[in-house]
Amino acid sequence: MASQHSPKRFKSMSRPDRTSRATQDTKMTLLPVKTRVQAVLQMAMVREFLAEFLSTYIMMVFGLGSVAHWVLSKDLGSYLGVNLGFGFGVTMGIHIAGNISGAHMNAAITFTSCALGRLPWKKFPVYVLSQFLGSFLAAATTFLLFYGAIMSFSGEQLIVSGPLGTAGIFATYLPDHMTLWRGFLSEVIVTGLLQLCIMAITDKKNSPALEGTHAVVIGILVVIIGISLGMNSGYAINPSRDLPPRFFTFIAGWGNEVFSTKNWWWVPVVAPILGAYLGGLVYLVFIEYSFPQEPQILENYKVSKDDGTPALPKTQPPLTSVNPNSVSTEVTPTVKSAPPPNDTIYIEHL
Repeated sequence: MASQHSPKRFKSMSRPDRTSRATQDTKMTLLPVKTRVQAVLQMAMVREFLAEFLSTYIMMVFGLGSVAHWVLSKDLGSYLGVNLGFGFGVTMGIHIAGNISGAHMNAAITFTSCALGRLPWKKFPVYVLSQFLGSFLAAATTFLLFYGAIMSFSGEQLIVSGPLGTAGIFATYLPDHMTLWRGFLSEVIVTGLLQLCIMAITDKKNSPALEGTHAVVIGILVVIIGISLGMNSGYAINPSRDLPPRFFTFIAGWGNEVFSTKNWWWVPVVAPILGAYLGGLVYLVFIEYSFPQEPQILENYKVSKDDGTPALPKTQPPLTSVNPNSVSTEVTPTVKSAPPPNDTIYIEHL
């Protein structure tokens, strides 16, 4: 029997309504994704990785660009320009990452911070990997920007050394007047001075740079090192500055010669690490350990009586004893001799 009631008719959703509903569904889908991405980016290790990566990239782009000007056009570049490029590249890097990762931008500085107990060793590979990636990408960016000038300068060839050599734009190479081991010694000493001075600039117990000026002062420090001690070895003073761009030149077409020339490639990796560690030890022994240690005050030892008699610490319960000659089981407090009537107790740090 047919139903006497007419079937309900559902109106189809109009196109604007469907579009609005689809937009809302998309937003609801993207919101959890955005939340998850933000949660990942806000993790401490991820933030430090990205900060070191970006700060190292900025420092190296400015530094390598200044070297490219000097090598490819003597009219537009100079050795002073190279020092200023790296020095103020460091300044910009510190402004980018200083309050997040400390803006090391240098595997030798990171190693020393870990060795001296100022940074957990678990962060060492994270920092170094981010620095290497940033430096490698900066070398690729420099090559892309100056590709035409490089090819025009060297006659459409990628030459490592000599009058038309361009590999020196990206990594350091030992000059003719230096031997391998004298270059090694130079890198050790120069990097040691860098580490020592950075510790002095940032040491709040000593005479640190004014608040907000650390980036500029450290940048000036790099400039001073370059113009005073840079000619002997190119003052790599940073494995993250030298090794990744050298790998890039190897891949980009300069060939094996970037590693075989005077067997120099390992010195800017090993010598800065050794030098930075020795520089840090020198500062600790000669300066930081000589500071008088401030006494530590026990917070729970306070004067609680009007007559100035010190009371027992709050964390220590009152001592009681039972009189064995008394039948009563009443517990009576036992008088304990108080320490000398001073307001505080001092403990010296060893």
